[in-house]
Formats: sequence, structure tokens, C-alpha cells
Amino acid sequence: MKKIALIVSSAICALTLSAQSKSTVTVHADKSGDVIPADIYGQFSEHLGSCIYGGLWVGEDSSIPNINGYRKDVFDALKVLKVPVMRWPGGCFADDYHWKDGIGPRKDRPSMSNNNWGGTVEDNSFGTHEFLNLCEMLGCEPYISGNVGSGTVEEFAKWVEYMTSDADTPMARLRAENGREKPWKVKYIGIGNEAWGCGGGMKAPYYSDVYRRYATYLRDYGDNHLFKIASGASDYDYNWTKVLMENCRNRMNGISLHYYSVLDWGSKGSATDFDTESYYEILGKSLEIEEVLRKHIEIMDALDKDNKVALLLDEWGTWFEVEPGTNPGHLFQQNTMRDAMVASTSLDIFHKYTRRLKMANIAQVVNVLQAMILTKGEKMLLTPTYHVFRMYNVHQNATAIPVDVSCETLTAKGGRKVPTLSATASRDKDGKVHLSLSNVSADKGQTVTLKLDGVDAKGAVGEILHSDRIQDYNTFENPDKVSPKAYTDFKVKGGTITLKMPAASIVTLELK
Repeated sequence: MKKIALIVSSAICALTLSAQSKSTVTVHADKSGDVIPADIYGQFSEHLGSCIYGGLWVGEDSSIPNINGYRKDVFDALKVLKVPVMRWPGGCFADDYHWKDGIGPRKDRPSMSNNNWGGTVEDNSFGTHEFLNLCEMLGCEPYISGNVGSGTVEEFAKWVEYMTSDADTPMARLRAENGREKPWKVKYIGIGNEAWGCGGGMKAPYYSDVYRRYATYLRDYGDNHLFKIASGASDYDYNWTKVLMENCRNRMNGISLHYYSVLDWGSKGSATDFDTESYYEILGKSLEIEEVLRKHIEIMDALDKDNKVALLLDEWGTWFEVEPGTNPGHLFQQNTMRDAMVASTSLDIFHKYTRRLKMANIAQVVNVLQAMILTKGEKMLLTPTYHVFRMYNVHQNATAIPVDVSCETLTAKGGRKVPTLSATASRDKDGKVHLSLSNVSADKGQTVTLKLDGVDAKGAVGEILHSDRIQDYNTFENPDKVSPKAYTDFKVKGGTITLKMPAASIVTLELK
């Protein structure tokens, strides 16, 4: 686990930093932490707005270039991202979804109203086969969230059989009739979603019994072994985690957690029209995930001393008001350098807790909330958050290296602390050391001194994500306004690297 030392200044958001602040990062490459699971970089794809239809899927007959119905531009971008795991079909949608409506000839599949998200009518042309085949093509693990809220134990059990059975069973035969002889590998199974809310409005003791019942009947077939995930808490509901751990810890492999960077659910603010004070407020809220993770993990540690139950942050990210003129139920929002900073600093935190935190799924992959990709007809763009995930994928399955950070700190409106520098480091299987640093200051550059313990660096190769304003974002007319560039503004000398980082910038270095 990384140790972070902060030099705190007296402050409010409007604190004036020196023209070029100075920070120090000590990289303890002679020590090692836990392996950073690739699944920390997971994605979430819900039937919500145009995440699926128009985002991932356009159908084979579309004029938009596609691979077996999947948008080619989106597919290619996700391949570059090295997506390790993808969650589907929800979200709130999962507890309204009946899987048999999404199999068989597409022309015969019934339509449904997506009552959770804008009342959109969907034709079920994207179902089990389409999702699991996409995961195979991307080389990522599927994470299935099953219907507990409005479904039955029998329905869910038969879905597992349909997907994974290699025996001569009714559901396996039905799968073969629908064109798939060989079963898929499906590891992650979520038993409901937000059972305390849209997944059934349950209380923790009641859901504990519901979970135990469902978990009993979701069985392994052949050599496919299910990783069963309980519907966990919303952010600060520590009692939910306590009750589930007390009642179900011997029957579950993981428990989920949801955390969104929202200051006021009644007035979430604009994704693009915000001032510096609002920027620091959101950063402070997003950084609070560290305290939330720590408290949930403390509860889990007390009841599971052998660390058998994983924590999965299977929904996280920013949530602002929808873009003007769009369907409020489709949650389509733009994505600025502020979102990129939330992504990088959050990932830095996640790397510290991977002893227990084994997966995180940002919401969502295309066209929804803090998306990787936005589409509009035939046009597609990559968001600043996408670029962070691509720059950071060097940390997937690498061993964390402890770092100490000494920097100035701001106090956001409301009292949350915002360090002006965030950092993480890792060593991959080939021995290469990678460092990622974020200058969080909205308007001041930093001179950062990297002190390298236990590694003899002769040089480095760098990349930077930066734009002139924290409000900058990519548009379909200017899709590369915010994009990574080669970074060379550093010097390597005698076990020390000195970097010049502009305001609101993210840098990744590979030591040579």
C-alpha cells in the first residue's frame, strides 16, 4: 500500500499557489505492493440511452461500418483500451430484464419498454449471444447482472445453464438451436443490482436471505466456476456491508459497492459549464472514495480475516446534468479535463486497496455518464477519460510500487481536502517501471522531483494529457482537442527525475 504524506496549506479553493509549485514524489522501487488486477479497469454497459443501441451495436444491416453488427470504430477503440471485464445488462435495467426475450431469431424477439431510462422501446436485438460474443471478440471477461427484483430463481438458474452448460440439458440444447453449440465461459455473476433501491427496495436482512436462496441454485457447469457477487451498498451505507458480511460471507465470492461523484442529486450541475470552485468540489468528492473504501474494507476485514470475499466497485464515476436538448433518461453527458482528473486520481486510489478491491467498473462505456466513447450517427470520438484509461493500462496486472507524495493541498468548498498532486507507480511482468502523475491544480504548473529508490533509470519515455482549460472537451467537429501527446519536459540525473507539469495535466512515464 502506498504511503502518502501531504503538506497541508491554510486554504480555501481560491488559494493562490506559487507561480510554479514544487512537489516531491519518492518512488520505493526496492519495495513492492499488491498486484493491480486488470479488472480495476473494468467497464459497464447498460441498456440505457444509446450505450448499447447506436453505441456498441448497430446491427449487420447498418450503413455504419460494423463487425457482425458491432460498431467497428467503437470495437477497435475498445481493443486498444484492453478492456479486461464488462458488466451487462445493468444497472437498474438488469432487474427488469428477462433474458429469454433476447435470444433466438432477432425478428421474433419481443420489444420492451425501458421503464427505468426514458421509456425507450428496445427490440431486444442485443441479447445474451450478442453480449457474450462481443466479450469473446474483445478478449474480456463478461460480468452478468441477473434479474432478482422482478425475476425468479428458476429464470436466473436457467440463464446460467443456457450460458455455461456443456451437458445434454434443455437449456444447452436451446442454446445450440440458437447457433451456439459450445458454452461460453462466464465467471462473474451479480445476484441483483442495488437491491436497496431500483433492484427491489429491500432491507439488508431481507436481501441477505434472498441472496442465499439465489446463490444456492446458481450452479457450476463443467469447468465453468461462478464468482458470485452480492448486491452491495451505496457509498456510505456501511451497515449494508456489515449485515451482508455477517449473513452471507461464506456463500459469496464478492460484494459490490457503488460510488458516484455527485454533490447534489437534485441539482447535479453542468458537465461543461463550471468554475474553478466547482472543479475542486467535484475533485474533493471523488477523492472521498478513499475513505469510503477504507471503511467498507475495515468491516470486511473484521468479519473475513482470510480475505476470501472481494470488494467490487462495479459502478463509479462522475454524474452531471444531461446535455441540453437530450432525453433526461438517457444520461448523455460531455466529458472534460475535469473528468479525466477524476479518473486518474481515482485509479491512483484504487491501486492502493487491491488486497481487497478486485474490480472497478466505470459508468459507462459509451454515451452514458463518464463514458469512454461518444457517438452520433456515423461519428465517434474518444473522451479525455478514455485517454486516461489507455495511458494507465500499463498498470494492469503489474505490481504496485509504494510512493510517498509531498505537495500542497487545497481545501474545497465544504471542507474536503484536495492534494495538488496525485501519483501511482508499478512494475510490469517484464520489469518495466511505469509512473503516472496528475497535477490537479486548475491554474498552476508544478515542478515535480521524482526520487527513485531501488531503480537505476538512465532515461524515460513520457506521454501527457493536457488542454488549455479544465472545461475543454472533444466534440464531433473537433474530436482531438483533448488528446495525449509525447512528453519530454523532464530531466533524468543521478536517480532523480525533475518534471515540469502544466496545470491540470496527467503524465505517464516509462523508465528506461
